[in-house]
Amino acid sequence: MFSDTLTYPDAQQRSWRIAGLTFLAMLFVMAQTLIAQARPDSFAELAEDISPAVVNITTSTVVAGRTGGPQGIVPEGSPFEDFFREFQDRQGNEGDQPRRTSALGSGFVISADGFVVTNNHVIEGADEILIEFFEGGELPAKVIGTDKNTDIALLKVESDEPLDFVKFGNSDTARVGDWVMAMGNPLGQGFSVSAGIVSQRGRSLSGAYDDYIQTDAAINRGNSGGPLFNMDGDVIGVNTAILSPNGGSIGIGFSMASNVVTKVVDQLKEFGETRRGWLGVRIQDVTEDMVDAVDGLKSAAGAMVTDVPEGPALEGGVLSGDVILSFDGQAVKDVRGLVRTVGNTNVGKTVDMVVLREGGEVTLQITLGRREEAEGAVPASQPAPSSEPVEKEILGLTVTELTDEMREELGVSEGTDGLVVSNVDELSKAYEKGLRAGDVLTEAGQQKLTSIADLEDRITEATEAGRKSLLLLVRRAGEPRFVALNIEE
Repeated sequence: MFSDTLTYPDAQQRSWRIAGLTFLAMLFVMAQTLIAQARPDSFAELAEDISPAVVNITTSTVVAGRTGGPQGIVPEGSPFEDFFREFQDRQGNEGDQPRRTSALGSGFVISADGFVVTNNHVIEGADEILIEFFEGGELPAKVIGTDKNTDIALLKVESDEPLDFVKFGNSDTARVGDWVMAMGNPLGQGFSVSAGIVSQRGRSLSGAYDDYIQTDAAINRGNSGGPLFNMDGDVIGVNTAILSPNGGSIGIGFSMASNVVTKVVDQLKEFGETRRGWLGVRIQDVTEDMVDAVDGLKSAAGAMVTDVPEGPALEGGVLSGDVILSFDGQAVKDVRGLVRTVGNTNVGKTVDMVVLREGGEVTLQITLGRREEAEGAVPASQPAPSSEPVEKEILGLTVTELTDEMREELGVSEGTDGLVVSNVDELSKAYEKGLRAGDVLTEAGQQKLTSIADLEDRITEATEAGRKSLLLLVRRAGEPRFVALNIEE
């Protein structure tokens, strides 16, 4: 039998235990409060350390003068037309002479020997570029290389003394809610600092290689090209754009992530241009309604191949209708992610690419080409004999077999077989899916269509297999896309 002293602690022991637990609870609450309220007391020391590497950029450009009197100032026939013509005559037609205009932006030094990073749109078309330093002094700059896709430019200045510079940080470690500081030359007012947090990651504006950090740190016109710093003083972004209805900062700014910028800068420094990997396929995102329509597809992830023109993918055995699941060991989530991964891969590298084909996974080896050299390439095609038009209504679509005359009228490449949609029932599932007259169906169930009978066979096969939808490859104005069309009655 246990003693009372072991079962019930005396009053003093209980008191000590309660006091200890209370103290620990208070410490926990205080720690949580400090963590929740953690913020820098001041950005002053950080600003002092990194300001010498931030620069103002002034560009000047010669533009042609006005011609034809007041045209371009007032509309032709305006009652003010004579007034402006007399004004220009009194000025001695000075407005007709070429004139020099200036623009302002920001940038930052990334090496002691004078390499400077800014936005391409800051210096594009400039005849002269002048770099103004925080601690005084100016130096002319020359353009080493530019990349319009990421809006990045690399400049170089020559200095007798080593320059203060900043280094890039790892933008992938930036978390939503982290403190950041932007520096630049807003509205031409000179060096300025603003602070905020990372509002969101992975924003895309318009480019295939976009990876923007959204921040509420004040960014205005003139901040373009300036750095976005983390609290360690590392550059994690290049301030590039703002979202605003009035042109001023409303707390929605975008900085191109440093992990994108560093790859571009390294290539511009080495080659004077970018050299991105090129796969050579047209692709689209996999949607939820495609999962049931494609054998072996388990989730709405990957990139579906809609067309394979001449290029690395064709040489590597990629087929239209393949779903790209992984590239060079990385899982493919969507089209945007695949494009970025391919672009960041070295030109000439041979990579393993896993695709889903006919319900099974196939591993292909692809040797990447260079995207910049491939842009504008037109795929070759082979002619095929024309056929007499036959028309039939199927699944709310009135389809006609493609003829040579239709190919020419619709801008379809010679050698392309398929069915032309001549009408769509507005109450049908096909209409809801966006199919319209003039669309060309070239595949059904990932098999080529050469006749209406082919389409009917694919519908029968899908129905017998218990599927609710049929995957169609649709071309509109030459651009292909897949549509999963419901076949249930």
